[in-house]
Amino acid sequence: MQNVQIPGEQLAALQAAYAAPPRAYHNFAHVEEVLRHYEDVASGPGWRQPAEVRLAVLYHDAIYEAGRKDNEARSAELAVAHIGQWLQDRDIDAARVAELIHFTARHGSLEPGDVDRDAALFLDCDMAILAADAATFAAYDRGIAAEYRGHVPAWLFKLNRRRFLKALLMKERIFLSDWFHERLDAQARINLRRAVTEKR
Repeated sequence: MQNVQIPGEQLAALQAAYAAPPRAYHNFAHVEEVLRHYEDVASGPGWRQPAEVRLAVLYHDAIYEAGRKDNEARSAELAVAHIGQWLQDRDIDAARVAELIHFTARHGSLEPGDVDRDAALFLDCDMAILAADAATFAAYDRGIAAEYRGHVPAWLFKLNRRRFLKALLMKERIFLSDWFHERLDAQARINLRRAVTEKR
């Protein structure tokens, strides 16, 4: 069930969720990028629960409103509802999908020992943007800022964003899995150092 296919109606509902409200970064293009990393893992170390992880990738930012604390919880609820509506005849562990999505609320605060192997790889797929080329990373950073514009004062966003990026940079491990750590850590630190310096 690695490449579990979702029905057209479900895909349309999912894409509609990602389109509202309009987003500069947490949109369906972001999901497609995370899916590319998901496929890299599938071809590399592999997934123990591929169907559940893929659904978590698809739904992890389905509900997103900048500044809200319940985006992940609401996204998990939507995933469970859609699984029940369209995938009830599949052997899908909906609770596991929800658990993985909930973990994304703790980006930057989790350590490798806090999560299992699949969860670590899944979370690293979502954070792999940190190791993108300089132009892509800059576009990501601008996208996040654009999403918060009008929700948080610019000075406060800049302060909190720099604090978050600096905390990531100070961590012994940015990525939870050995696979992502070995491949992406060095480039991620280059991007983070540049971003932190620019936000002074």
